[in-house]
Amino acid sequence: MNKLSKLIIAGLMTASSLTMGALSVNAETVLRLDEVAVGELDPAKASDYADSILMFNMYDTLILPKQGGPGHVAHLASSWETDGASYTFTLRDDVKFQSGNAFTAEDVVFSFERTKALGAGLSYLFGDIESVVAIDANTVKFTLARAYAPFVASLVRLPILDKKLVMANLGDGEGEMKDWGQAFLSGNSAGTGAYSVVSHNPQEETVMAKSSSYFAAMNAAAPDTVRLRYGLEAATVRTLIAQGQHDISSQWLPPEVMKALVNDGAQLFKEAGTGAFYFKMNTTKAPLDDVNCRLALANAFDYETAVKMIAVTDDVAQGSAATGAIPVGMFGANPASNTSSQNMEAAKQYLADCKYDAAEMDIEISWIAEVPLEERFALLMQSNFTQLGIASHIKKLPWALFAEQVSKAENTPHISQLFVNAVTGDPDTLLYGMYHSSVPGTWQSPEHLNDAEVDKWLEAGRAGTNDAEREAAYSALNKRLLAIAPTIYGFDRQSVFVASSRVSAPALTDPSKAFGLDGMGFSFRLMEMSE
Repeated sequence: MNKLSKLIIAGLMTASSLTMGALSVNAETVLRLDEVAVGELDPAKASDYADSILMFNMYDTLILPKQGGPGHVAHLASSWETDGASYTFTLRDDVKFQSGNAFTAEDVVFSFERTKALGAGLSYLFGDIESVVAIDANTVKFTLARAYAPFVASLVRLPILDKKLVMANLGDGEGEMKDWGQAFLSGNSAGTGAYSVVSHNPQEETVMAKSSSYFAAMNAAAPDTVRLRYGLEAATVRTLIAQGQHDISSQWLPPEVMKALVNDGAQLFKEAGTGAFYFKMNTTKAPLDDVNCRLALANAFDYETAVKMIAVTDDVAQGSAATGAIPVGMFGANPASNTSSQNMEAAKQYLADCKYDAAEMDIEISWIAEVPLEERFALLMQSNFTQLGIASHIKKLPWALFAEQVSKAENTPHISQLFVNAVTGDPDTLLYGMYHSSVPGTWQSPEHLNDAEVDKWLEAGRAGTNDAEREAAYSALNKRLLAIAPTIYGFDRQSVFVASSRVSAPALTDPSKAFGLDGMGFSFRLMEMSE
């Protein structure tokens, strides 16, 4: 081989090496995770965990929870001030929607009006807002009808939409606003978020792509594409992670599956709980319309065994022992040492005082098909009830069917198993949506409770002007809920996820960077992916 040939070959090899290096640097990273179906894309309808993940990534809000501690920081807003009756927000002037439209105060007003008009999802959070007015392009004023302590926290659930884009895509409907863009937003995003929708099937998968012009901090190695899959079986998730074809599991994997994956080299992500696991009793259906029967079941439940069932490793579990109706750490919670425990003698006494004959009872215990761990709790509960001489039967319900059935009290099972979280991080958004008489029949409230004293303390918690007043209100609420037992309080929740070594998520591993709001740890812009 002559010298010229060697130089040519060397040059080709160098070019090839540079090309391969460029391809490696620019290779697209894909984050793959799963959650329970159904994924709701319309942010005004978002309420559960999958919906929240979608909303927090495709849309932004005026404020965000402060990472690593209590309180909130400005986000789409640059600052705010209040006189107690009204809140005035100064907005950032450097933000654009992904359509290219500028973000203004009119978009905030429109987003509020749309949320209120649809009356879906978490719209009840904004019932005490009397008006929202655009003072100018970069200033918006919220006026409250009455004091509402959790107002600022509630704004993490008011995603801001692109008014111009939605107005250009109104579907069929009556009136000036027709369908308020519901058809369009069921398959498209219209936010300022770090990610936008590429494709969406609410039963199968949502594919999202990273924005190249996001206004806030974004990790340089944040995933380029995110594939959020719905309703994967635990065995499927285990296989996919083991084979390197999946990156983050849902929190619903059975503990032994999580442990096996950790033993194979996977890591654990954790999200500190702002909620709990509940066995919700239909207070309108015999025999659970009798408080003594409910108290009998609550005392018969084996709380200690339930907590053992959620251990993942010696150091990590999916929850801790409950102390009452309110999770430890929130206003009104009982001390951590005051844990609930089984008391069969008390259970038998309450049953004796019940107006119904135990021999004629047949309690329906439901569990969510996408959460296999719940079947085990149903079997534990069935065993506990058998000790009282009460018959029961277990019914498996897909999430979508369950959410439909509980809209009517007569179709709601005797007992429903649910994880419920404080959707803004404030106890109001954990408890009001479950127990206030004005909001029965949602997936959060299959108790169908109507109790004047509960309503009184819930409203006092909202109106409290300082921490002491709110603590007193929620403490009284806790006492009342334990006395009337609409719910069996299983355990305080901690979400645990199995993750591959390809992904880093500081908000789910470092307490100093945690948000204190369920789902926000899955802000993909703050994650880091390796190829």
